Amino acid sequence: MTTQALTSGIDHVGLAVRDLKATRDFFIECLLWKQVGEKPDYPAAFVSDGQTMVTLWQVTNQDGLVAFDRKTNVGLHHLALRVASEEVFNDVFERVSKWPGVKVEFAPENLGAGPKRHTMILEPGGIRLEFDFDPRIKAAG
Repeated sequence: MTTQALTSGIDHVGLAVRDLKATRDFFIECLLWKQVGEKPDYPAAFVSDGQTMVTLWQVTNQDGLVAFDRKTNVGLHHLALRVASEEVFNDVFERVSKWPGVKVEFAPENLGAGPKRHTMILEPGGIRLEFDFDPRIKAAG
């Protein structure tokens, strides 16, 4: 019997969003991700930063839509995205905090005693996103 994990990382994350166009545009135009596919009849868009793929699914029953509440809903609490440098971390916060429809939950701060830093936002489609920079993790390259 194997004692190693039976999985090897995340293939993709699927997120149901209030407004597919607004969320897709946020990932592509604000975060500079690429659209790598779509399924117009669902509707869905697939976006990637070259490391991670996120599937964005449009909520089709807008009248029955229930906004996420991290204190009462089971499911995704937030999606945390790593950035490679403090300069990029600061640039990401500058960009996202000015993006239409974004709500900043908290500005960049140390995570605990640091040196890791993070910030949390709600993107225009209602998904809670965290951006993290940890100087102890060397950027790939």
